[in-house]
Amino acid sequence: MTIKDTAEEWEVRATQTPFVGNKTSVRTDDVVMPDGSVVHRDYQVHPGSVAVLALDDQGRVLVIRQYRHPVRHKLWEIPAGLLDIPGENPLHAAQRELYEEAHVKAEDWRVLTDVFTTPGGCDEAVRIFLARDLSEAEGQRFEVEDEEADMELSRVPVDELVRGVLTGELHNNCLVVGVLSLIAAQQGDGLDALRPAEAPWPARPFEA
Repeated sequence: MTIKDTAEEWEVRATQTPFVGNKTSVRTDDVVMPDGSVVHRDYQVHPGSVAVLALDDQGRVLVIRQYRHPVRHKLWEIPAGLLDIPGENPLHAAQRELYEEAHVKAEDWRVLTDVFTTPGGCDEAVRIFLARDLSEAEGQRFEVEDEEADMELSRVPVDELVRGVLTGELHNNCLVVGVLSLIAAQQGDGLDALRPAEAPWPARPFEA
């Protein structure tokens, strides 16, 4: 038996969008269940995101600390951002986020993993990239605002991040998934065996 997620779409009898925000919205679908009953399902509609696990030549991960109002925490995270443009190549978005949030560029890019962050209540899909061969980006730093103006930047050894994940001290979804996926890849076929940076992504199709 192959353990693999499969695309499937149940019948939707009606849909409405009671809230539309700046970047996301809330949708209510009337979904037909296998027994023929119809139930309401509310969920957040999200454009999708990218995240970057940037690994330097000393085995450290580039992380940022940022205030997240919904959870009332300052979280250590890896650089990440929205797919603002429909159909945008996620690699280009990831390169932009690494530049804007850390003023860093990378020569080697691979897909680390793809995840649905909260599939019971949001359709957000995230592609997490591995970026290596890092260097300081050229030109002026990107001008930050709002929560990003208070960001801290650090480089932390992978082992320290793993410890923080397993002791419940680090909670950001992309950091947790990215770090543990990195360890699994290193202990498996190796980082060079990861998918290429522009591998297909059915959850958010794009043109290379």
